[in-house]
Amino acid sequence: MGHAYSYTLGTHTYKFKSLAQLMAKATPQRSGDRLAGVIAQSAQERAVAQMTLAEVPLKTFLNEVLIPYEQDEITRLIIDEHDANAFSLISHLTVGDFRNWLLSDYATPAVLASVRQAITPEMAAAVSKIMRNQDLILVAKKCHVKSAFRNTIGLPGHLSTRLQPNHPTDDINGIAACMLDGLLYGNGDAVIGINPATDNVAQAIKLMTLMDDVIQKYEIPTQSCVLTHVTNTIECIEAGAPVDLVFQSIGGTEATNSSFGFNLNTLAEAQDAALSLKRGTVGNNVMYFETGQGSSLSANAHHGLDQQTCEARAYAVARKFNPLLVNTVVGFIGPEYLFDGKEITRAGLEDHFCAKLLGIPMGCDVCYTNHAEADQNDMDNLLTLLGVAGCSFVMGIPGSDDIMLNYQTTSFHDALYVRRVLGSRPAPEFGAWLSKMKIMENTTESILSNTLPSAFAKPLKSVQGGM
Repeated sequence: MGHAYSYTLGTHTYKFKSLAQLMAKATPQRSGDRLAGVIAQSAQERAVAQMTLAEVPLKTFLNEVLIPYEQDEITRLIIDEHDANAFSLISHLTVGDFRNWLLSDYATPAVLASVRQAITPEMAAAVSKIMRNQDLILVAKKCHVKSAFRNTIGLPGHLSTRLQPNHPTDDINGIAACMLDGLLYGNGDAVIGINPATDNVAQAIKLMTLMDDVIQKYEIPTQSCVLTHVTNTIECIEAGAPVDLVFQSIGGTEATNSSFGFNLNTLAEAQDAALSLKRGTVGNNVMYFETGQGSSLSANAHHGLDQQTCEARAYAVARKFNPLLVNTVVGFIGPEYLFDGKEITRAGLEDHFCAKLLGIPMGCDVCYTNHAEADQNDMDNLLTLLGVAGCSFVMGIPGSDDIMLNYQTTSFHDALYVRRVLGSRPAPEFGAWLSKMKIMENTTESILSNTLPSAFAKPLKSVQGGM
């Protein structure tokens, strides 16, 4: 049973009726929490809530769950799979102590890896609420999370990209042209992933086959994914389609995921089906998840929690299924949840930090919708900060403009920029392929070839000749 919290400042005593309310009031302001009615009423109340939260022992999060155990399978997952032995290293800490410990030189990458299963999403969310942006970056940089399928993602000093060749009518020629454009910029090592304009099994198989043909023809060490519903992908596997990764958008409450049409058993069935295909060459991480602050609130499934805490709980779902890729679509849901560039930037850094702390191979769709108070300069800032923080992957879209989903994200050349300015490299297997195909003259410095690679020149000439 939860209890109330209070803090006296001068002659005024601030009261918080529950741990959930305390965490919500301590959260840096954002429009979604204002919409939900859980935001602090003033900067002073927020600061007091943060000071109060800093004194809460980490053990409290195991004894005072935010959503009742009996009502929510995500809560049950978090509690049942908590590693008590690993927790002994940090069990004596308060939230404030935990922040100091994470920032200390004692918390090396190896030590942080050893306590991943001891940290619950709520602990991660709580400590993030009392951290500055630079704190989130510094700690995330120390969290090394590796995953693999046909290449290895998440190694220190590397930044991968999802090549996203979406098309408003799923036109095969348009998609193929986008794929070629992205590959010639060195994009696509995280995944070649398509959001289908027409979402059904037959169309998903068509798109899977297209991507698989290209990957096989050019021997590209990467993986493909059609971002269709998990149940559609299960049907695709049953039909013999060339499925590499299983995709699903996930949330941090059972009610959220029910609104999306799945539960944990559905994901387990899909994972088993994908693993049975044995299509990976250097690893067997077969799941791809997307998340985003505000999804639980938009489904009226947030249980009165702030949106960042709900988001962190989604990472418990991801962690359960050992994914190859997870990314927050940070500004996609709109200004009702993250109003402007400042809120989007903060949320992107929070999501990346919490996920990496929990052992998730986290990327970020650095994005915004056209009615948000944000622009590409805001996205440049967040992209650069995430690159410094060791983000696993970002998106690559022609011209930063997804003409099918109608939102603004990062482009092929944006990924090239951040690799160059930070000295980041693509996944090693993919980097070797870029060199072999003469797409890049120097993968260490992301220097592109001055000439069209011969493997692509011939088919392009044949297309031109037929015009």
